[in-house]
Amino acid sequence: MMSELFNLLFNPVSNGIMTVLTGISLLYWLIMSFAGDGLHLFDGDVDLDGHIDATADVTDVDSSQDLHHHSDTQTHTEPSFFAKAMDFINVGKVPIMIIVTLFKFIGWIITIISSIFLNTATWGLKSIFILIPIFFITFICMHFFTKPLVKLFNNIGYHGEEPIDFLGRMGKMKATIEGKKLGSAEFLIERDPIRLYVESLNGEKIEYGDDVIIVDESKDKKIYYVTKEITIHNI
Repeated sequence: MMSELFNLLFNPVSNGIMTVLTGISLLYWLIMSFAGDGLHLFDGDVDLDGHIDATADVTDVDSSQDLHHHSDTQTHTEPSFFAKAMDFINVGKVPIMIIVTLFKFIGWIITIISSIFLNTATWGLKSIFILIPIFFITFICMHFFTKPLVKLFNNIGYHGEEPIDFLGRMGKMKATIEGKKLGSAEFLIERDPIRLYVESLNGEKIEYGDDVIIVDESKDKKIYYVTKEITIHNI
C-alpha cells in the first residue's frame, strides 16, 4: 500500500515535481509554526502599485527611446497584464504565501488526478508537459478558491502590505540618464534590493554607478525623481 502511494506521488515526473513543490510549502508552514515568532501570514506580500519587485530583473531603459513627459501628467494608468493577472487571483487581498501554497496544492491535486485518468506514467519525461495546461487550469481555479479567503482576511482587517515610502532613499544607478530619459536604480530596502524606474530631477546627467537619492515621485508612484547624492567624492 505504501509503495503504491509513493509510486503515485513521484511517478510520473510531473507528479514528482508537484509533490516536491507542495512538500516545500508544507515544510515552510511547519517551520514557521514551530518558530519562536509564530506564523507571519502577512510577510512578503506583493505591492501592485507599480513598484518593481525586489527579485525582478529590470531591463534598463537607458538604451531605449526617451519618454516625453512625467507620469504625473497622466490622469489614468492602465494596469499591466501582470498586475491584472495577480488581481485575478486576489494577490494583495490574501497574503502571498497563502496564494503560493494554495496554487501548489491545487495544482498537485489536479496533477495526481490527471495521472490516474490519463495514465501519464506511460508518457515518461513527456509527462512534464501536462503541467502547462494544469497550471492554467489551476490559475483559473485560484480565482474562485481565494474568494472566500478575501472575505475572511478583509474581516480580520487585512488590506495588503503597507506601501513603502521611497522618498529620501539612497541607491545606485543601474543606467545612465539625462534629460527626460528613464533608467533604473537599485535601492536596499530592509536588506532587499529593489529596482525602480527613475528620472533625473533637473535633467542633469547621472551616470551608471552614481549614488543617488530620491527627492520626488510621480503621482502614480511609477517614476521616481533622483539627484546625485552629495559625497566627498563629488563635492
